[in-house]
Amino acid sequence: MIDNLSGAVGLIFADPTTILIVLAAGIFGLVIGAIPGLTATLGAALLIPFTFFMDPVPAIASIITMSAMAIFAGDVPGALLRMPGTPSSAAYVEDAFSLTKNGRGAVSLGVSLVASVIGGLIGSVVLIFLAQLLGRFAMNFTSFEYFWVAVLGLTAAVIISQGSQVKGALALVFGLLISTVGLDVTLGQPRFTFGMAELYRGIDFIPAMIGLFGLSEVLRNVTSHSSHVRKMPEVKTKGMVRDSLKEIRKNKTAVAKGTTTGSIVGVLPGAGADIAAWIAYGVTKATSRDARKFGRGSTEAIAGASSANNAALSSAYIPTLAFGIPGDTITAILIGVLIVKGVEPGPTLFTQNTETLYALYIMFFIANLLLFPLGFALIKGASSILKIPRSILMAIIVAVSVMGAYAINNGYLEIIIVLIFGILGVLFERYGIPLAPVVLGIVLGPVVERNFLSSVIKTDWDFTQFFTRPISAVLIVLMILMLFSPKFMDYFNRRTEKAAAAKIAAENAEKETADEVAAKADVTDADVATVATSDNDQGKSDS
Repeated sequence: MIDNLSGAVGLIFADPTTILIVLAAGIFGLVIGAIPGLTATLGAALLIPFTFFMDPVPAIASIITMSAMAIFAGDVPGALLRMPGTPSSAAYVEDAFSLTKNGRGAVSLGVSLVASVIGGLIGSVVLIFLAQLLGRFAMNFTSFEYFWVAVLGLTAAVIISQGSQVKGALALVFGLLISTVGLDVTLGQPRFTFGMAELYRGIDFIPAMIGLFGLSEVLRNVTSHSSHVRKMPEVKTKGMVRDSLKEIRKNKTAVAKGTTTGSIVGVLPGAGADIAAWIAYGVTKATSRDARKFGRGSTEAIAGASSANNAALSSAYIPTLAFGIPGDTITAILIGVLIVKGVEPGPTLFTQNTETLYALYIMFFIANLLLFPLGFALIKGASSILKIPRSILMAIIVAVSVMGAYAINNGYLEIIIVLIFGILGVLFERYGIPLAPVVLGIVLGPVVERNFLSSVIKTDWDFTQFFTRPISAVLIVLMILMLFSPKFMDYFNRRTEKAAAAKIAAENAEKETADEVAAKADVTDADVATVATSDNDQGKSDS
């Protein structure tokens, strides 16, 4: 093992260009993630031509570093402009933006940064020590289990809804209906395309997300009178690290939940950081004692979900390295790069290319540690955007929205989708309908449909298989617990508050009783003193 480690260190640090490549990939990832519509997957695809001229280790390191940076960078436009840069950032964009409006934008981004670093480091440890074990566990998942994982994510969408869960469910159903637009996954028949060939590929969740969160904010500001538009407070980064670490210590349980959830969900091929963040948000809220703050500016929510992002990003490499099966879209690209470089992912990687494997492990730690200074620099630089006059800032948001939407397929349909969902976002918020479940419905709808149809076709419509498989049963139990945990926590909190109120009332009553006794004693003493004084006066007068 020592020989492999020393060889891996040599592969990374022997050539200074490797470090330069990693730094360049990190900066590139921050730019990609911070622009809504440009995803980490797109960033990995754009890096492929450059990897042709690199050795295996720098090529792999560039993709690992870029993706770690891009996943975090998506939080920055979400917190500052209410435009999540990545689908996973949409899970907690309301909390992040609410904190910014209340003058705590630096804390919001700082908590996200520190939690992302912690989640990434712990996910890397899981990758190193549990790769083969968790890889074998993930291989037990079939379409039945993936169906329930997706349903678990949909359950989280209802839980994270502010206010009425009925409205959250309606928003989720709307998102699921939108996900059915396009070609049927089994028969290939067009659905709700209205004769438009452009709709055959369906409605992409990225322009929908940009419209719902970003453009709706612009439209709401434009339609409001200027006197009622609240000026965004500046994001002051002084003391950000100290305050963020304080919040992380306070919410260490949420970080533990998020990291655990992300590490487990990331192992499942095809799940990725997006689903992990939403499920982690739901789990954190379902088990929180202060769930009422979620969606209104909760650092606990941000800590739980953002730690799941990078933990899932690391653990997604487990099925890739152990069996050559992509854990998400980024690792699917990485497999192609590995094969081109003559490195075959799978069981032989652990025996024939151990130095390369250990170099990859080390790069995960370097990438996540590098995230802290580069992420802090991004926050400091991006925070100045709120100093721009509001009218100009709104124009910038519209321009970025259009650019991000157009970049997806180089078509005008996505721009129209942004506009439509921007209007829908304003209407939904006016009637108290949450936006996040809509996005999750669009993301998970195809996953639910594809795995459900695959399962029933395999079993000739035997639905008992959905409930009798052991892993499916565990996922169903988790879903039920997630649904009812908020009610249990509310009941527990009410009981605790009543007990605390009763204790305070008893202490106050006891104190009042003691004061009354003391007052009576004072009165008695005063009466005795008065009587004694009158007796003395009487005696003097008699003499």
